[in-house]
Amino acid sequence: MKNISLQDQLLKAGLTNKSKASKVKSQKHKKLKKQRNNKIETVDETALLAKQAEADRREKDKLLNAKRNQEAEKNQIAGQVKQLIALNKIEKDDEGSAFNFTHNDKVKAIYVSDELRDRIVAGRAVIVQLAKTYEVVPAAVAEKIAQRDKQRVIYLDDVVQVVDDEYADYQIPDDLMW
Repeated sequence: MKNISLQDQLLKAGLTNKSKASKVKSQKHKKLKKQRNNKIETVDETALLAKQAEADRREKDKLLNAKRNQEAEKNQIAGQVKQLIALNKIEKDDEGSAFNFTHNDKVKAIYVSDELRDRIVAGRAVIVQLAKTYEVVPAAVAEKIAQRDKQRVIYLDDVVQVVDDEYADYQIPDDLMW
């Protein structure tokens, strides 16, 4: 099949006449001749717009992929934390005594045995959040969880924190009057 130019196709279809076609052809020829004589570089705006659109699309895709990767990593970390808690949680005692603690400026309570209460107070066990519930895990596991998501670990700073008394080595006399 022979390739026919658009101009010839339009002439054949009767959408234009020979005089208009020759006029357009001569204008195009004059424009090209003028550009060669003046050494003017033509800027193909459609090519520039296409390149810009391609660059914008690539940047948008790059941001979208980064967001997806970040979301996948977040989900992976959440799964790891959930698994750490599920595998290492210490059984609570629903018939034990209530252990009160604060989380997000609200007082919460879990029921634990006296032995588990002592471990929590000593800092050997820590309360962590699992979805909307609270579980108790060993301190070493709580540190691993904190490395992944600090907000899941509820430290009892007021109980566990040990203050170093810089004057502990000095004796206070009994007869000191204030």
